Amino acid sequence: MSYSFSRICMKVTPVALLLLFFQSSLAQPDFSGVDQLLQRNQKMLGNNVVALVYKDGKIIYQKEIGEFNAKTSAPIASASKWLTAALVMTFVDQGKLELDAPISQYIPSFSKYMKSYVTVRHCLSHTTGIEREGGRVGKLLDRKKFQSLEEQVDAIASKEVSNNPGEEFYYGNYGLNIAARVCEIIGKKPFERLVSERITRPLKMRATSFTNDEGNATDPSAGAKSTANDYMNFLIMILNNGTFENKKILSEAALAEMQKVQGEGLPVKFTPKAAEGFSYGLGEWIQEVDANGKATVISSPGLFGTWPYVDKCRNYAAILFVKTLLGEQRKDVALQFKDLVDEEIGPCK
Repeated sequence: MSYSFSRICMKVTPVALLLLFFQSSLAQPDFSGVDQLLQRNQKMLGNNVVALVYKDGKIIYQKEIGEFNAKTSAPIASASKWLTAALVMTFVDQGKLELDAPISQYIPSFSKYMKSYVTVRHCLSHTTGIEREGGRVGKLLDRKKFQSLEEQVDAIASKEVSNNPGEEFYYGNYGLNIAARVCEIIGKKPFERLVSERITRPLKMRATSFTNDEGNATDPSAGAKSTANDYMNFLIMILNNGTFENKKILSEAALAEMQKVQGEGLPVKFTPKAAEGFSYGLGEWIQEVDANGKATVISSPGLFGTWPYVDKCRNYAAILFVKTLLGEQRKDVALQFKDLVDEEIGPCK
């Protein structure tokens, strides 16, 4: 009996050890530290917060605080730029648009006002050189309520330049709006319809829209409303090399181009405080790079505090979804959020 029992133990022990190994390897990360961070900063974040983390085909962390949930729609400000840049790149993928093509090829008024050297790439990288707030007249122009994107871009074309295109970085809304107007001309449809057909509908972003409730011109740079769930679908597409639910939205070449640092070493005339220290690609911030300068973390924080990002090195996507003005304190929380998530997910592979 003793001999038989020993033989059974010898057989069972490896199995038990194997089960313990799999149990350990399949254990869920402990996000209690992330919970504490968000709860501790709830008031500063505007009381209403949604946080999502996606990895390996599923949401591995979800936190909803206050009146917000993952389906709550809210303005996302400059997080809109990433969506618009993706739309532009669908035309590049189709061969209907070249990044280094002059804007004047599509909008002749840019030649009329001596801006024939401004390209699509300049527009997506905030290096057009077009002057911002050039005195009182410029400020009034920026505040004017335009009835169409065409009208707005024609007004931008008439503005003075502060530098030659490609010579300085000035973060703003002009460039992405110009590029969106080019898409309207090439696609022969309004911007809202194009972004719906090519981005939001294929990505099942059913609650995402650029429609202006006041009836004014759409704002491709900062005018979208979305939800945490919706925007996560966009991030999943980026993480999966341009594919979402077996549908190809963007090519890997397009994503690689978007994730290249543009205008390295250019003088920075303006950048938001929340993004200081980051580089810029095409329609997105490059938050972290590897030793070779290749993007590892890309993001698109918005003025209202929503902070979506993709960590290519650790292979996950995340979003902090809020609706209050982004400032230094909220930036600190967003970066602390990422640090805590990174700790649970583990080092780069």
